[in-house]
Amino acid sequence: MIINGGLVKMVFLVYDSPQVDNDAFYQWPLGVATYRDFPKIPPDSVDVTKEREYTCNFLGTVYPDSSRTTLMEIIDQYQLRKICKVVPRYEWVPNETAESLDNYIESLETSDLTLNPVGKNTECYRIYEAMSLGSVPVIEDIATQGMCHSFSLRLFKKHKAPVIYVKNWKQLKDVMNQESKLSTNEKIQRRKLIIDWYDSFKLRMRNEFIHILQTRFFNIKER
Repeated sequence: MIINGGLVKMVFLVYDSPQVDNDAFYQWPLGVATYRDFPKIPPDSVDVTKEREYTCNFLGTVYPDSSRTTLMEIIDQYQLRKICKVVPRYEWVPNETAESLDNYIESLETSDLTLNPVGKNTECYRIYEAMSLGSVPVIEDIATQGMCHSFSLRLFKKHKAPVIYVKNWKQLKDVMNQESKLSTNEKIQRRKLIIDWYDSFKLRMRNEFIHILQTRFFNIKER
């Protein structure tokens, strides 16, 4: 880094980090997991008016002694498998099969909420993938151990993402109670809102990236 006598002017980092200062280090969103063949979903291709079969979904790896284990206990305690699609696995796999990917995408398309417990990091691909298909992420808002900054999910909060935050999964019962009170039209409008927000968020991040390059490398200032 130039600030340490090196050649690199700046770095864009994924995941929350105490290094992010918007000078030498900038944060960049994960986006969807294209490396696992998750498709780029055109916003106008999602039918937000179609009734969704499930209230929520969780398809993911459950790690021992993690909040994901707590989430599974809460799901069973409140019998949420009756209204939610829940498919846990207990070993992480780096790649999806065609069948598992199709099943995952279908779960997002047919659920109004997508549960996002922390894993190795607070931010995960699932959040973006859910938004691209109009499923509102329910995000566990805690910092993970290690180098993650205590102010987690910085970009979502800065840009006022229309997601649902929980501090622990005991709050899931309240989330489900609120969900049961929504009308069909309210759910349709919320699906549209989350898709539109994500589409505009990507545009804002692209413009911010271009602006940083212009000002830092070409000294092009805003008029």
